[in-house]
Amino acid sequence: MTDSELKTTIDTLIEKEGLPQNYATTVKQTILPLIEQIVSLRNAKKRTVVVGIHGAQGTGKSTLALFLNRLLCDHWQYPTASFSLDDLYLTRAERRALAEQVHPLFMTRGVPGTHDVELGEWVIDQLRTAGPGDHTRIPAFDKSHDDRVPSSGWPVFDGRAEVILVEGWCLGALPEEENALADPLNALEAEEDPSGTWRRYVNQCLKGKYQEFFSELDSLIMLKAPSMSRVLEWRTLQEHKLAEKVSSALNERTSANAAQDLRIMSDQEVIRFIMHYERVTRSCLKQLPSRADALIEVSGDHALSRPHFRTQS
Repeated sequence: MTDSELKTTIDTLIEKEGLPQNYATTVKQTILPLIEQIVSLRNAKKRTVVVGIHGAQGTGKSTLALFLNRLLCDHWQYPTASFSLDDLYLTRAERRALAEQVHPLFMTRGVPGTHDVELGEWVIDQLRTAGPGDHTRIPAFDKSHDDRVPSSGWPVFDGRAEVILVEGWCLGALPEEENALADPLNALEAEEDPSGTWRRYVNQCLKGKYQEFFSELDSLIMLKAPSMSRVLEWRTLQEHKLAEKVSSALNERTSANAAQDLRIMSDQEVIRFIMHYERVTRSCLKQLPSRADALIEVSGDHALSRPHFRTQS
């Protein structure tokens, strides 16, 4: 692929995703250096590499993963698969059972303990060991219905992946010390988890199976949000966009019935929802910048900085 073909691919993606034209500058200063780093890592390892993309809600993880995927596949000819930690959410029925057995707050998706990370490990293993004629189904989750898509509707990746991209808001998170869990962090924890049962279970999950899943990563990219207040603002905007997308997809004849099944949150519900994530998000904002292999600062207007690559010891 020539430089002009690369530019065409970038321009087409920008238009398709409804991004501002100056995102082409972001691709040049942020995304292309990341690709060079990933290609270098793949060539040094001489095997499939798994690259994690960490970032709080609204930092642009999905957009970054999309551009990395398309450019690695089409311009660098490295077959690349990608999925989100969100795609591994437990089904609504599984979360209901967890809520009944452990704590009611586990009905809400998001925190460690509400993902099937073993499924994620299986997907990674399948993608990196597949033969030319093999097909790997990659899980998908429908947030508008708050449930996992039936396996028959999962996207399929053909053959073996040379690069696997995994993006997620708590990817690479570390557990907290037990004494840090004693005092509630926000109104949700104070009012709905006064004994600390929920947050201790979340922390226990982070200590165990989540660290096993994170150990699959060969490299970690962090999109660092400027503050928790920005995270709330961006997550609210995400919900507005989801509502608009779903609304436009419904025709007048079916909208009344279909709307009853959808689970779009109001702004007040988003505030409560974000409180579920706040403890781990704040911990990540403190701990991960020094541990990430590539750190990208996200400004208040969503602009991405040039990557700061960690010097390997």
